[in-house]
Amino acid sequence: MHSLLQSVPDRLPLDCRTTAEVLNRGCACISVDHESLKRALETGEGTLSHAQLLATRPHLFADSMVFVSAEHLARMARVVEVLERVVAVPAYRERVLAHAPAVARHSPRAAGVFLGYDFHLGPAGPQLIEINSNAGGALLNACLLRAQRACCASVAQMLPAETPVEAALVAMFRDEWRLARRGGVDRPLASIAIVDTLPEQQYLAPEFELFRRLFEANGILAMIADPAELTFDGQRLSCRGLRVDLVYNRLTDFALAEPQHAALRMAYLADAVVLTPHPQQHALFADKRNLVALGDDEWLARIGVEDEDRRLLAGSIPRTEEVFPETAEAFWNGRKQWFFKPAAGFGSKATYRGDKLTRRVFEDVSRGGYVAQAVVAPSERRLRIDGVEQDFKLDLRNYVYRGAVQLVSARLYRGQTTNFRTPGGGFAAVFPVSCQLKVGNCR
Repeated sequence: MHSLLQSVPDRLPLDCRTTAEVLNRGCACISVDHESLKRALETGEGTLSHAQLLATRPHLFADSMVFVSAEHLARMARVVEVLERVVAVPAYRERVLAHAPAVARHSPRAAGVFLGYDFHLGPAGPQLIEINSNAGGALLNACLLRAQRACCASVAQMLPAETPVEAALVAMFRDEWRLARRGGVDRPLASIAIVDTLPEQQYLAPEFELFRRLFEANGILAMIADPAELTFDGQRLSCRGLRVDLVYNRLTDFALAEPQHAALRMAYLADAVVLTPHPQQHALFADKRNLVALGDDEWLARIGVEDEDRRLLAGSIPRTEEVFPETAEAFWNGRKQWFFKPAAGFGSKATYRGDKLTRRVFEDVSRGGYVAQAVVAPSERRLRIDGVEQDFKLDLRNYVYRGAVQLVSARLYRGQTTNFRTPGGGFAAVFPVSCQLKVGNCR
């Protein structure tokens, strides 16, 4: 046992950022109470088993928390607010929709649930590495948050307050229904289909069951379905013979272009169902090429983005450029400074760190459809796994609805990208560190 503050260099000011860094390096606490997690996962009717979840997905949840300064949490929230304002500017929408699929030009009234703003904590503070339009894990992380325990006095000061995250999530879906039907027939949301391809085979399938139970507990009929189970008769979308009011869309075909999504696409374009998230939300927020526009300070000034907002974006978005065949050689020569991502990608699929990239793979990248983003090394969390101290990389996901952050979680991993394959890694609860925190012994 020793004071964590003994490891703070004298030259550093003792602010909440420094304290969070010290805790992430020196506090090896196990914070997850698995009995509490079991209750959170298994409450209500359903088939979700805590034991089965750990057996089939042993690296879904980390056993420890991640410490983030209140200052960094506030800065991430400000970035979210600014980006929501920029996305509302007509010139921005015109620019990004120009390279979007035609279906994205359909403008539904629904806002779109579960935007995921993903950040690394670099030397200059939080850096937005990407935005995802159907970010998974929010409900799993809400359960994880309720299963945290204090392993020492320092951590006890940071235990998250009891917050009704689940209630806020149900309210969000009801808001989507209300927004979409503004001026129409006023009736309550009655049915939701949670839709993904072969849902039972998806890694986050347990979350689908959690959502089904949550909706049912709040008086909303809910089904987990493959898109092939949907039918559209020109008036209404149905699943297994039952009318569907709203589709919670977990598909990664963001343009609904695949043949098996035809019924859902037709119903969406006819405004016969509320689809959330939807193709336009992905085009406006999640296409990686948008980061090129958001980093174009001169253009942002021309379209009327205020100075203060531009300064925040300039300090929070790593340099991002689109890769074209004619610029490929320059990117190859400087590849060690870049991370290459598919413009419409998701979940770290087909992403490559430049210093690990082979010439053969780069030939595919150089054909287009990729962006190059300046490498921002993630911050780290040191944990003791099976008696051995190990350093884990981490990123932070802000779950956002209509510009408001609902929940912040971390993902711990080793390797190039988040992977849920690292022993000791996975989703981790975020503990906010205030500048008034008193840190003592925590080992």
